[in-house]
Amino acid sequence: MSRPGQIKKRILFIIAGITYSVFSVHAQNKRPDTIPSLNLDQCIAYGLENQPSVLQSTIGITIAKKSNFIALSTWLPQVNAGADYYHYFQLPTGFSTNAEGAPVPIRTGIYNSVNPEITVSENLFSPGLLYAASSAHLIVQQARQANDSSKISLVANLSTAFYNLLNTLEQINVLKEDTAEFAKNQRDAYHQYIGGIVDKTDYEEASITLNNAKAQLKQAIENVVPEYATLKQQMGFPPEKQFNVNFDTAQMVREIVIDTTQQLQYKNRIEYQLLETQRGLQEQSINYYRFQFLPTLSAFYTYDYEYESNVPSSLFSQAYPYSYIGASLTIPLFTGFGRIENVQKAKLQGQILELSEINLKSIIYEQYTTATANYKSNIYNMAEQRQNVAMAKDVYGIVSVQYKQGIVPYLNVITAEDNLTSSEINYLNSLFQVLLSKVELEKATGTIPVSH
Repeated sequence: MSRPGQIKKRILFIIAGITYSVFSVHAQNKRPDTIPSLNLDQCIAYGLENQPSVLQSTIGITIAKKSNFIALSTWLPQVNAGADYYHYFQLPTGFSTNAEGAPVPIRTGIYNSVNPEITVSENLFSPGLLYAASSAHLIVQQARQANDSSKISLVANLSTAFYNLLNTLEQINVLKEDTAEFAKNQRDAYHQYIGGIVDKTDYEEASITLNNAKAQLKQAIENVVPEYATLKQQMGFPPEKQFNVNFDTAQMVREIVIDTTQQLQYKNRIEYQLLETQRGLQEQSINYYRFQFLPTLSAFYTYDYEYESNVPSSLFSQAYPYSYIGASLTIPLFTGFGRIENVQKAKLQGQILELSEINLKSIIYEQYTTATANYKSNIYNMAEQRQNVAMAKDVYGIVSVQYKQGIVPYLNVITAEDNLTSSEINYLNSLFQVLLSKVELEKATGTIPVSH
């Protein structure tokens, strides 16, 4: 097939969206049927289930729930058991009065005693428990939002790695065809030079063009391995294992369009949602310190089973049980102004969060405007590059005919070939730049889907 026919076929593949698979260069010695083939959605789904950072944030949700349970567990009855053993070398001294009313010292008590004890206490109210109960849902919500943030970062970074890899693989396809065509041109120029039809410069120029194409192809092939490694890292895929990537070009082209007229909604950004949750927790902290003047109230019940004897061998022969119930009330009257200072400190921390919101909105707006501008310019650039490919193909076909007719020198053919190759590479770059800028725009607007 002629070079214009090959180029036409490749452009039709890209625009018409024929589904095909692109195989990993470093997996050539493996049987293809033993290597999984994954598209972007499958890579994302794998990453959401296996990427360590996402798994860590998922565990963080469970940790938050456990922390809440621990904090609230003191609102349940607390049961403790213990025992004390006493042995007196000398019994304590007590006093009684004789017939004349004078005090007389006497020894009191038992030499040996053991007091097993069970105590049940119940916290009825305390500021700490009130804070734990009111902030529990916010703590879990914060952990869930951190998990969503990890997933959003994964989808964005993984999509970028996937598109970069596909771009390189597509360039390899273009460069392979170009290298084969340049090699054919070099052979033709050589035979024409040997036959005396052209001078030596045509052959040398053809060789220079071929060597440059080989160098570009080698560089692209070498880039595949680290780009696969980047994609594996984003997915949490085992480095020692391999997989192929595949994609539906038609689907990619259909999904390339995004509405750039949509209004920016700050609340769609996970960073803003996290900040709102932090402000809620800060409000709970202020209330906690503000209400620390409230009393702490608890109830308790104690049961003692006391053993006493002067003779160790008969210590457990007789028990003297007793029990009692009571309540404890603690009212903080003066804490050295610590409560007031804590309230002021918490309010200042709240002010920091308010300033953080102002700064975050500014950052989000800057990211949104930048991403929108990049997306629009890349869409325009892709359309221009598509036209350049069509024109470069026409120019190459015309120049090739003119060269065969002896109208133009061989240098014109080389220039036309270089322009066509550059146009093809530029078009591929522009196509994937649009895909990458779409990801950035979705990230900026907070519309990246995280459920796959």
